[in-house]
Amino acid sequence: MEAPASILAVAIGNSRTRLGLFDPEGLHRPESVENSAPSEIASAVRSRLDEQGGAMVVVATVNPALAEGLERDLGEVGGGVYRIGRDVPIPLLHDVQSPERVGQDRLLNALGAYSKSKQACLVIDAGTAVTADFVDGEGIFQGGAILPGLSMMLRSLHEGTAALPEVAFSPVGADRPFGKVTEEAMRLGVFAAVRGAVRELLDRYAEAYGGYPRVIATGGDAPVLFEAGDSVVEHIVPDLQLIGIHEACRRNAEGDDGP
Repeated sequence: MEAPASILAVAIGNSRTRLGLFDPEGLHRPESVENSAPSEIASAVRSRLDEQGGAMVVVATVNPALAEGLERDLGEVGGGVYRIGRDVPIPLLHDVQSPERVGQDRLLNALGAYSKSKQACLVIDAGTAVTADFVDGEGIFQGGAILPGLSMMLRSLHEGTAALPEVAFSPVGADRPFGKVTEEAMRLGVFAAVRGAVRELLDRYAEAYGGYPRVIATGGDAPVLFEAGDSVVEHIVPDLQLIGIHEACRRNAEGDDGP
């Protein structure tokens, strides 16, 4: 593929879609659209293309059906619609079984993180699910762990018990070590579960690798989990997957297979 002047990167997740335009100056005005309104995703893409005619649309997805619908809705727009995997390989070395079963979001996050850090890193994506993936110092994706996200945990507690209420997550202040009411106890529990899992996994990865990696977080829940007073996560990068899409396009255009 030839290097385009501009790329509209589209990352379709489990709950929402994130998109942003890359040009030679970098990423511009990233935005999110809920997946519950597929027509609004297509409208958002068209709106951005109206602003930047000729941009190449590159779509990554963990929801193939939604991506196929978006592709049909868009038709022949801008500089064309390309799919990560089908049209644009992810140029990332790996040491995992069945790499085709690893979610594009995990691989693109890893590619984006390593392209920025150029060193071993633990990549936390805190969304509907939470992933914690390790990229070694040579840029090789080693795999990782997957656990439920905050909202999924809370929903599971409600649906799997007779008495626990339906609760939406909201931050629990550091000055509140104990949940004084049921809802607060549930929020505190899932908050501690994710942060505790990150610390446990970081120690495991460090022991296996022989040193502690840089820890980078992304995803919609990353700020509430790690932004205030966290001593483990060094950087929160809101649009890591979009950066990974752009990096995949750049490397493919330049014939660079990584790392």
